[in-house]
Amino acid sequence: MRSCPACGTANGESDDFCGNCGSYLGWSSEPVRPGRAREPEPVPEPEPESPPKPESVLEPAREPGGNPAAGSEPESVPEPAPEPAVNPAVNPAVNPAAEAEAQAPEAAPDPGPPARPEAPARPEQPPEADPADEPIGAVRPGKPVARRPVVRPVAADEAPDGPPCPACGTPNLPGRKFCRRCAAPLRVREQPAALPWWRTMWPFRRRVRGGSGRALRRTLLVLAVAGLVLAGFLFFPLGRYVFEDVRDKLGGTAEISPTGVTASAAAPGHPASAAIDGLTNKYWGAPALGASLTCSFGTPFRLVGIVVHTGVSKEPQEFRRGARPTRADLLVTTEDGKVHRKTVTFNDKPGKQTVRMGISDVRSVELVLREAAGQGEGRPVAVGEVEFFRRT
Repeated sequence: MRSCPACGTANGESDDFCGNCGSYLGWSSEPVRPGRAREPEPVPEPEPESPPKPESVLEPAREPGGNPAAGSEPESVPEPAPEPAVNPAVNPAVNPAAEAEAQAPEAAPDPGPPARPEAPARPEQPPEADPADEPIGAVRPGKPVARRPVVRPVAADEAPDGPPCPACGTPNLPGRKFCRRCAAPLRVREQPAALPWWRTMWPFRRRVRGGSGRALRRTLLVLAVAGLVLAGFLFFPLGRYVFEDVRDKLGGTAEISPTGVTASAAAPGHPASAAIDGLTNKYWGAPALGASLTCSFGTPFRLVGIVVHTGVSKEPQEFRRGARPTRADLLVTTEDGKVHRKTVTFNDKPGKQTVRMGISDVRSVELVLREAAGQGEGRPVAVGEVEFFRRT
């Protein structure tokens, strides 16, 4: 078993991560078998070097065959008198071995038969120096010794019958919290179910918890819907007007021609039909103020605007010579018989005068002249052209 270095939980030998805290087990110490302690490994100690032993007795001379010469006996060499110790490291120029070789007598050449060789003189060995007097140098570290292999019994491979890891698929025991191979958490939180589309929009995108005032919210929602229905019933005309007005501004317009036109009075040569013929050089002439021009339509429509051309002509000189209306009343009759009255004021200059309207299901429009400019004897009040526009 392997103990976790973080929490101390016992894990299997083949586990790489702790099953309790998910720590990596590779940084922990070697696993220890219960009932068997690890034996400390001995560290070899370096053997001390033995000082060289001085040779006091010379070996007898040997013949070429390797046996000592006959009649020869070992001769004892008297020990030399002790001399003061010389440290080669301090004075490298002084070498006792070289000095002994220089003092040895040279052998003279003998022309006769070869004589028995004499034993060479041994160089004098310097006395051992005191270790305390030697300088302190570098010390080589001990040679590392390879650890002896330890034979451990092989345990049976763990084959848990638990749930597989969601990351690598390795089976784990039921009590583990982390995978024994990749340390992935085994207890994955369940993802909440996706919200419906209407819950993703404000103010419904807040997640509702069980028993958190659901009945109260439903009651408030029913009351809000009931209030909207009541407000729509009470303010229906105003709401419809706003709705239609928005449609008038966003939609297009097209001109519509009346199916019939009548006038309460007309000057000679200036009939009522001249006001809807599409020409501005002809006009309807009202002999006096209070005269009216009525245009009727075969199909109800949404009236969004009226354009009125006042005066006898668009030319400034001709415009000033005739009488022209400056104020009039518009009476719009719808299909249900309701009459909408609107007073309009015209500018005293040539060109078209635009009147904005917004009435549905229009059947007829009546123009009643109330004030005029440039009136004189024999000058009728001139209305050059009247155009009607509907919503498309």
